[in-house]
Amino acid sequence: MSNSNPRGPDWSDLERLQPYAAWLIPAILLLALLFTSVYTVQAESQGVVLRFGRYVKTVDPGLRFKFPFGIDDVSIVPVKRQLKQEFGFGTPGATNDTQVSNEQTEERVMVTGDLNIATVEWVIQYRVRDPKLFLFKVRNPGQTLRDISESVMRTVVGDRTVDEVITIGRQEIEVEALLQLQEQVDKYELGLSIDQVQLKNVNPPQPVQPSFNEVNQAQQEREQMINVANGEYNKEVPRARGEAEQKTQAAEGYALKRVNEAQGDVSRFNAVFAEYAKAPEVTKQRIYIETMRQVIPTLGQKIIMDDQANQILPLLNLAPQADRRSP
Repeated sequence: MSNSNPRGPDWSDLERLQPYAAWLIPAILLLALLFTSVYTVQAESQGVVLRFGRYVKTVDPGLRFKFPFGIDDVSIVPVKRQLKQEFGFGTPGATNDTQVSNEQTEERVMVTGDLNIATVEWVIQYRVRDPKLFLFKVRNPGQTLRDISESVMRTVVGDRTVDEVITIGRQEIEVEALLQLQEQVDKYELGLSIDQVQLKNVNPPQPVQPSFNEVNQAQQEREQMINVANGEYNKEVPRARGEAEQKTQAAEGYALKRVNEAQGDVSRFNAVFAEYAKAPEVTKQRIYIETMRQVIPTLGQKIIMDDQANQILPLLNLAPQADRRSP
């Protein structure tokens, strides 16, 4: 048994919906207008506004408005986020499309200035400085940056020996590569700012790895011996200088002492001479007496006679003291 209405559709229901349909269409248009004219730029990004495909302006973070229904299109570019690209290796979970390459083996093999081969792995860190240039000046700027970075690194490594690349020249290579890479990026107007170029693993090829390890070990031992020698030098030389300075100061002190003593003797002699000049005879007599007072006690038992005496003494006991003490 069929449930269809043999009388046809009930147009009375449609007539009852006509008042609501008059409000439904404007509401849908209003919602479409709202959703297509309002957008948000995140805090670490900037928005590039295009109107019918042509650049209009760059807007800062916040809630923004645009012409609806596809008239304006907005591309969000992270300008404060630090991006990176890895060469010669790849870290799992990369969020940047151009962070790693499928040609990692070819990237890290390089020829040095002395025609040796080294495997070089490095990382560059960069930011988007000008969103307009980044989006419209160069097609595929990320891949272009990878090509420029590889070219610059091969140039810098090719100007140095393999020993410099592996050992002492790493920091110099990083600085030089950063300067050249930023220069090339500005030349091509990529709208990027290079923050850092960092070398990771730099090694000789695998077949000659043991030989290079022995050379590095020898260099390290040499540096260690040089450091030990410098330590001994820094310990002994200051001590010898201190001893020399001490002896020099002692000699200078002794010289000053002797000079002062000599000057004192001269001053004393001049003072005595000045008094002598005032009364020569009296001074002579005083000096004679003072001298004899000091000399005579050291002579022991002596008999002093006047050279003017012309008579023999009546009695002169010349016996030794021991005989005189006997009964």
